Amino acid sequence: MATQWGLCGAGKISHDFSVAMKTLPAEDHQIAAIASRSNEHAKEFAKKHSIPKVYGSYEELARDPDIDIVYLGVLHTEHWRVGLLFLKARKNVLCEKPFAMNSRQVKELVEAAKENNVFLMEAIWSRCFPVHAEVRKLLAEEAVGEVKLVKAYFGSPQLHIPRSVEKELGGGALLDIGVYCLQFVLMVFNGERPDSIQASGVLLDSGVDESVVVVMKFSRKRMALCAFSIAARFQNDAVISGTKGSIKVLGPMHCPTTLVVNDKKTEYPLPEPCLPLNFTNSTGLRYEAEEVRQCLLKGFKESPRMPLADSVLLTEIMDEIRKQVGVVFSQDRK
Repeated sequence: MATQWGLCGAGKISHDFSVAMKTLPAEDHQIAAIASRSNEHAKEFAKKHSIPKVYGSYEELARDPDIDIVYLGVLHTEHWRVGLLFLKARKNVLCEKPFAMNSRQVKELVEAAKENNVFLMEAIWSRCFPVHAEVRKLLAEEAVGEVKLVKAYFGSPQLHIPRSVEKELGGGALLDIGVYCLQFVLMVFNGERPDSIQASGVLLDSGVDESVVVVMKFSRKRMALCAFSIAARFQNDAVISGTKGSIKVLGPMHCPTTLVVNDKKTEYPLPEPCLPLNFTNSTGLRYEAEEVRQCLLKGFKESPRMPLADSVLLTEIMDEIRKQVGVVFSQDRK
């Protein structure tokens, strides 16, 4: 039986997700419904992507008994509220990153998933890419000896995009793109909590972070360095340096197709999209969709590739970075 998906939100990421789905077998994945607060938007979206059911409210989607899993593609300021709506309606949820605005909200989502015995995953799509699977395999084999330093960089000029710069829309480099650098470090160090975090950054006039550098120390004298910015263009690569060599994930490190291990390069090409995409390499969203399907078939309530404990730790680290850099959202006061 095909996994029946319900899309929540008819924005840019939901478009790319729908295009990515077309690269997967129809007997495995079907987008059965689209919900948007604007019925017109939903209808338009459904027409473009041939989706049979259209809902003008999220509540209607939550009540649809035929939906196996909801893909939450709304703005992250809404993730907590809308996520709770679906979890309490006993719906499995794949929630776009960042999971929520702070660790308190993330813990409430995780708690709601457990209480209602449903699947929940933060859509850190990077973890589902073949390149990341290969990195995990190499690390398990100690292919570069003992890892001493992990570096991850992500810089993308997007000061012209309101959701990137406005505080009310959850703007800033950290929540939008820094999350990818930090999750990479946590993946390499197996979800271990860092012993120390030192962050320094510069803010925009709106009070959100424009550029941030983070240094983390882990046990056994291991370190990580992350830099991210919404003002400058970086190479967007990630490097794992060990006592016997290095693993380099070439940019874009958050949706990579090229891996270099001790100067040996391997390509992992993506399928071509059937419609123009909004974001880089978005047909790679197919990997997380398939990961979700496999988890549901096995009866898992979370993904081993992006466990909920990793999501909680990731958000706790982001909370600490914001505290050090001086970014406060209205959600932090509640």
